[in-house]
Amino acid sequence: MIQTIRNAWKVQELRNKLLFTIFALLIFRVGAAIPVPFINSDLLGQYMTQQSASIFGLLNVMSGDAFSYGTVFALSIQPYINSSIIVQLLTIAIPALERMSREGGEEGKKKIAAITRYVTVAIALIQAFGYYTLINYYGVLSTSGVWPAIVIIAAFTAGSAFVMWLGEQITEFGVGNGISIILFAGIIARGPGMVSSMVSGVRSWASGAESSSSFTLHPAFIPLIIVGMLLLVVFIVFITNSERRIPVQYAKRVVGRKMYGGQSSHIPIKVNMSGVMPIIFAQAIASIPATIGMFVPSASEAGSGWNTFLKIFDSNGLVYCIIYFLLIVLFSYFYNTIQFNPVEISNNLKKNGGFIPGFRPGKPTADFLRKVVSRLTLFGALYLAVVALLPAITGNIMSVLGSSAGRSLAIGGTSIIIVVGVALETVKALEAQLMMRHYKGFLE
Repeated sequence: MIQTIRNAWKVQELRNKLLFTIFALLIFRVGAAIPVPFINSDLLGQYMTQQSASIFGLLNVMSGDAFSYGTVFALSIQPYINSSIIVQLLTIAIPALERMSREGGEEGKKKIAAITRYVTVAIALIQAFGYYTLINYYGVLSTSGVWPAIVIIAAFTAGSAFVMWLGEQITEFGVGNGISIILFAGIIARGPGMVSSMVSGVRSWASGAESSSSFTLHPAFIPLIIVGMLLLVVFIVFITNSERRIPVQYAKRVVGRKMYGGQSSHIPIKVNMSGVMPIIFAQAIASIPATIGMFVPSASEAGSGWNTFLKIFDSNGLVYCIIYFLLIVLFSYFYNTIQFNPVEISNNLKKNGGFIPGFRPGKPTADFLRKVVSRLTLFGALYLAVVALLPAITGNIMSVLGSSAGRSLAIGGTSIIIVVGVALETVKALEAQLMMRHYKGFLE
């Protein structure tokens, strides 16, 4: 990975892309630290610290701590992710949008992108109003009234729209995959805070003090957590690089006095073709109950109906884990269906005189490819779901053993998957661009 970045830095064009990406991420982190007027960030941060093991903690992780302090980028990229899910589902359900996406070419893609942006702004407005309702109820505003409400909602909405635009700029002028890179930057930015929390947890255990705002951590758990994270990283890298290679044989053809074809090749099919997108989409859907809870002040009152409802969707709860598991599997199949078209690949093989040994060209080949992809997708989806939920199970076990630090492991485990997945995808994108610029083709 480091060698790839060093090689990319030597190429002027790639160096400019890397510098642009770094500058865009710097702007993102600056915006995540700018407080919105009329909000007492310290009081809000204290409340969000108490909710770190809930769904609000997950939203905070995705925003790089901006959510817990009510900064300009508090909503981060979540409205855009929700908008992308909605538009993609509508593209399948509405024939007009499907025709626009498939037959419209570049112009159709631009129209779909424009629709996604409009839906993003609408979702950001709704979430900003819900967030304002939440912080207004807890009395963390320096002043109340119509004007502060307008300013706060407008700031949150504008910040989310700007983050969406920033992600698109990274995709176009940077190293690509801008939305995932922004999520990556937000999670990485919380690294020093996580280390500090672990140190505080050990000190709390040593002193025998525990409060609602802190947790205790036995020193023996630290090497176990570190080793577990390293093993998780190795396992994620291994599965991400794993693939099923389907052999392809090309028939010999005589054109004039020359013979072409007769070569052997293969079709590489990744075990986890969808990458981290199913997890990101599943998290966006799983955060909907918390978004609804923002509109209901009584959701924070112990014993109320809404409070009980939100506790059901706690990030360490059984119901949340089941829903999260099913959503990851569902989005894995959904995303792979969009990415891989067995009929199109079968037709391309047939046109070029290629065939898979043991299967006739055309429909039999397409059926075989569909069967293989279905099995690999099931394995990849189960891998993502199990790895995403394994830290939650470990966290509950640690909680039973007396360490309240385990409550935040579910969020940390999901963060590792996103960080490792985005890092691997970015490195592969840089390697592809390096290969393209160093390939001399027919010049030699």
